[in-house]
Amino acid sequence: FQSESTQSEISHNGGGGWAPERTDRLRWLQVDLRERVEVTAVATQGRFGSPDWVTSYMLLYSDTGRAWKQFRQEDNIGTFPGNTNSDGTVHHKLSHSIRTRFLRFLPVDWSPGGWMGLRVEVYGCAYKSDVADFNGRSSLLYRFNQKSTSTVKDVISLRFKSQRADGVLVHGEGQRGDYITLELHKGRLSLHINLDDAKMHPSSGHVSVFLGSLLDDQHWHSVLIERFNKQINFTVDRLTKHVRTGGLDDSLEVDYELSFGGIPLPGKPGTFLRKNFHGCMENLYYNGVNIIDLAKRRKPQIYSGNVTFTCSEPQLVSATFLSSSSSFLSLPLDAATETLSVTFQFQTWNREGMLLSAWLRRESERLLLLLVHGQLRLTHHRSALQSSDIVIGQALSDGQWHTVSISMGGFQVSLSVDDKPPSTMQLKDIAQPGRSLVIGGCPSVLTNQGCRNPTMAYQGCMRSVIINNQPINFNLVQQGLLGNYSKLQFDICGIRDRCLPNYCEHDGECSQSWNTFFCDCSGTGYTGATCHNSIFEPSCEAHRLTGSASGFFSIDPDGSGPLKSTVVYCNITDDKVWTVVNHNSTEMVRVQGSSLQKPHVMKFNYSASLEQLRTLVSKSEQCQQEVVYLCRKSRLFNTWDGTPLSWWLDRAGERRTYWGGFLPGVQQCACSLDENCIDMNHFCNCDADRSSWENDTGVLSYKEHLPVTEILIGDTNRSGSEAIYRVGSLHCYGDRFLWNAASFYQESSYLHFPTLQAELSVDTSLYFKTTAPSGVFLEHLGTKDFIRVELSGTASRQRGFLGCIRSLNINGMTLDLEERAKMTPGVSSGCPGHCSSQNSLCHNRGKCIEKSSGYVCDCTHSAYGGPNCKKEVSVSFESGSSVTYTFQEPFSVMRNHSRQSSAIFAQSSNSRESIAFSFLTTQTPAMLLTVNTYHQQYMAIILAHNGSLQIWYRLNRDKEPDIFTPMSLNLANGELHRVQIHREGRDMYVQVSFAFLWQLLTFSMNISGVDEEVLQAGSRGFIGCLSSVQFNHLAPLKAAILNRGSSLVNVLGNLVESNCGELADKSSSRSLSDTGSRGKKLTNAAQSDSAVIGGLIAAVVLITLCALGVMTRFLYRHRHERTRQMASVKEKDHQPRPELRYRAELDLHSAMRDSRKEYFI
Repeated sequence: FQSESTQSEISHNGGGGWAPERTDRLRWLQVDLRERVEVTAVATQGRFGSPDWVTSYMLLYSDTGRAWKQFRQEDNIGTFPGNTNSDGTVHHKLSHSIRTRFLRFLPVDWSPGGWMGLRVEVYGCAYKSDVADFNGRSSLLYRFNQKSTSTVKDVISLRFKSQRADGVLVHGEGQRGDYITLELHKGRLSLHINLDDAKMHPSSGHVSVFLGSLLDDQHWHSVLIERFNKQINFTVDRLTKHVRTGGLDDSLEVDYELSFGGIPLPGKPGTFLRKNFHGCMENLYYNGVNIIDLAKRRKPQIYSGNVTFTCSEPQLVSATFLSSSSSFLSLPLDAATETLSVTFQFQTWNREGMLLSAWLRRESERLLLLLVHGQLRLTHHRSALQSSDIVIGQALSDGQWHTVSISMGGFQVSLSVDDKPPSTMQLKDIAQPGRSLVIGGCPSVLTNQGCRNPTMAYQGCMRSVIINNQPINFNLVQQGLLGNYSKLQFDICGIRDRCLPNYCEHDGECSQSWNTFFCDCSGTGYTGATCHNSIFEPSCEAHRLTGSASGFFSIDPDGSGPLKSTVVYCNITDDKVWTVVNHNSTEMVRVQGSSLQKPHVMKFNYSASLEQLRTLVSKSEQCQQEVVYLCRKSRLFNTWDGTPLSWWLDRAGERRTYWGGFLPGVQQCACSLDENCIDMNHFCNCDADRSSWENDTGVLSYKEHLPVTEILIGDTNRSGSEAIYRVGSLHCYGDRFLWNAASFYQESSYLHFPTLQAELSVDTSLYFKTTAPSGVFLEHLGTKDFIRVELSGTASRQRGFLGCIRSLNINGMTLDLEERAKMTPGVSSGCPGHCSSQNSLCHNRGKCIEKSSGYVCDCTHSAYGGPNCKKEVSVSFESGSSVTYTFQEPFSVMRNHSRQSSAIFAQSSNSRESIAFSFLTTQTPAMLLTVNTYHQQYMAIILAHNGSLQIWYRLNRDKEPDIFTPMSLNLANGELHRVQIHREGRDMYVQVSFAFLWQLLTFSMNISGVDEEVLQAGSRGFIGCLSSVQFNHLAPLKAAILNRGSSLVNVLGNLVESNCGELADKSSSRSLSDTGSRGKKLTNAAQSDSAVIGGLIAAVVLITLCALGVMTRFLYRHRHERTRQMASVKEKDHQPRPELRYRAELDLHSAMRDSRKEYFI
């Protein structure tokens, strides 16, 4: 080898090897292999018998020794680990071979107790190639033996290096519109192919593929195009895209010739339609034909226009500004020069940076060229307070080379970019250049002279720097013979396209700076640094857990996997959650005149892709699809030999001939499965071939075949023969992964799964519950790296997790914990106690019931409905309408003494009732609710003439009723109000909207029957909306709606199910916050056992029902705040606080039934 590192030592103190002087700024070892060879591996040692070695290094390569490129492994790692001593050999096989003449070993780190020291070996083999040089006005034409050629298979391979960012490499076209074009555009390769007749099918067979980036870097790049029929594989530098053309044709028809290097105009040699390629190609093959070899041998089928067969090397040398804070290049200026002209080319991804600063002769006067938001801004600073500027260009931080020219002379300064017309700035005085200018950032030694980076220093590549018509020799700068510099790397442009490959997932848009990349996830449905995490729930079951009611929702069945989200209808019922996916034809279709030769065919296009449907079906517990089939003299099977006359296709496109059930191997209909076919000689009703209409409707439920993608009807061409069918939507329920769980009983137990392929992004989610303070949830060990998710600060991997884990999801895939747990000691399938793990699964008195996979909410004793007992049950009442609900067993109700299910107790001073409802009305007076007993006892809740709420109690028929008016405000104002009443013995707690009041019932006079004011309110009835009526453990209005035909329910007038919350939203809102909280507690009231409401309740008359979720949540928060305030006051007075006994019943959200709560991470 030949070492070109200056001031290097080959021998030092008897040691063998290379070591630079400590004062040498050019610390590399360069190897000249004399000619281009194919390098496959390298090896290094330290200097023999010394403490000098290199612990890490970069490997650069070049054809010329002037323009270098850094070698990177497949994972974009640019450094190689080196030696740990002077004698050991570290061998590295390159991930891909490189064809080069020069190698440069650039030390990054070295022996901590010594210095740099290297001995190297290079492994490879000879490399021969046929090279052609294109000067931008030349091309090669390969003429076919016949007028045109038609191929179904094409293979084009070549290597190129380009001096320009644009140019055509390959082109061929035919008269009917076929074409193939390989073109370099802005440093990227684009492949355009059309296989169809352009006149008959315009653009239907066209496809364009883009690949590669920064391909105009004057280094070799490889290209491979493989086409077979419509399938195309396009490879650039080991990155491959697979695409498929559209259209009808499979062949490519090219007329006369295939051109390389440009697209010539017919009959005009040397004239081209687009920019020609400027650079070199080697090993150019078309379908096995060596094009360059034919041209070199002057074969007649090759026309060579201005092409030479040696690759001319450009003299452009680049420098890389490495640091955004401290890179600079300071160059001197001739003091005798009266004008200044600067030209250079730059290439960067950064939108901000200081490109140039030049001091002028007048004090404090200078020119400053900045890159601001991708534009160039040239500012002339006359003083600290006076300046003027020019702004030109757009999107100059796009990774392309841009040429900048600055000219200053006399009274003007001009600026131009990329050969565009210059912009000129007029000066008040003649400006003359100073003694130096700085490219990049400001040197630290000049900060006292006012040179400060206004944004950040330039970070990128620069070349072709010309100052006052004199090119700057970077070699002289490197050797310290010209100017000064810091944090620059010469002879190489270190720019990288960090968006290639694009690590932004799910169509996220990638942008970049010099050091990193960014992903714009707008509109993708995903979030995170790389648009990895889906923002949608994975299933309708998950939507149910969030408290959602039925409706259309976006779900993402594979989470962060490659499939996008899709919109489905979630039918969330009390017992099951159905996912419904519609298709394009759910109406009844009548078929006549079809046969096996000309069948009726209907294809079904679903609102989700087949891949999405496959994932959805596999995650569901069960799926089904109804096929309604009516027939008249139309058979499904040939009655002689059983040949199918009609069939359907499954999701894989396979023919299926069963019409019901989940037994795919049986050729029969639902009637055969149910053993009720009209003719037992056949397995389908239609096969009886009767003239009457028969029915073979069935439900398909074999998951692996669903959904139906196509149906074919073939026996309706006889006289009087016809069929009517309808394929319903796909229905699936359950999420078999959401509740997939395992319980760990031993610290030493674990579940083992295959190695996680995390690469650059990974997402993990799981639910867990445990009583242990620490434990490892999961751990993944790689060669060097590891991922561990643990609870608390567990220091040892041996401390296992004790508890339950469910729904463990990694990168969109849910691991089957239950299946692995079946074969693992110390682990069991499932995770019991869903109902005890959280405190708000079922709301509003709903009861949580355990299931093997999950839970359901029993809303029997709740005034609400829905899957989580949160859906309000509301009714709008018209004039003269009412609902009477009669208890079927009043005696049993009376005798029930449990605190959670008691009705109204008789003969007990501690009797109680809890009542809650919502109402909306504008009518006064009005009867809201009344309860009557056989003993002329009653309670009534009415609105008085002034709209105030009144609560009447007659607990003793020998005494006057007690009347309680919580507030004097008019509640008949068209707004929604929530009323909650709790009475126990003599204590009553009332909550109306925002007010909290206490009242102790008293009894005195003897008045028989129902009082006049109550009768008047009852006669007026109620007009408005009522919802969510709760009476103790009963929901009478809900029961009345669900059992309208029952003898226990008496409905008068017209009742309409409604939504009081929506009605309230439509009305104008008015604040009641000024009412505050008023309350009083009456004492020394007379107590009488006979005055207590008894259990002989005969009926509950209701005229209300409704709940507004937003108001409920507000009241919940406000109630807690008020309760805390009241509790503090009561505590000071040392008085009993009965409200504390009722808080749990009036606010079920705060109840917790188990300390083992489930958490999500």
